[in-house]
Amino acid sequence: MIAIASDHAGFPLKEEIKKYLEEKNIEFIDCGAHSTDSVDYAKFAQVACLKVTEGYADKAILCCGTGIGISMAANKVKGIRAACCSDYFSAKFTRLHNDANVLCMGARVIGGGAACELVDVFLSTEFEGGRHQRRVDQIMAIENGEIL
Repeated sequence: MIAIASDHAGFPLKEEIKKYLEEKNIEFIDCGAHSTDSVDYAKFAQVACLKVTEGYADKAILCCGTGIGISMAANKVKGIRAACCSDYFSAKFTRLHNDANVLCMGARVIGGGAACELVDVFLSTEFEGGRHQRRVDQIMAIENGEIL
């Protein structure tokens, strides 16, 4: 299950991604927004990310104008490792090396076709583990207030 959310700027891209997920028979939860009416991205990021941390979704996909604001909000949710990506390499390696559980994209940065390619590689790439697990553990230690 994938949680998906956006603000007003990301709404059209979110809708394209939803169609792509439906075509691929990938289940998703739409956590809003539900139109292009102006809204604040932080609350939608939080709703989708809580679906991940509470076990209702495996990963989340978030969209705003640039992908940056919504990724900053997402990363404030404990247990979330969100990456703002606009290219294939970053989307692949944020899964391989960082075990990211949230993909963020900017509707004013990339188009629907590219976004769907990023969704595909993000969802199909497994975490490599190994030496990268130590680094992910360090990220989580920082989140928990530990001094490295």
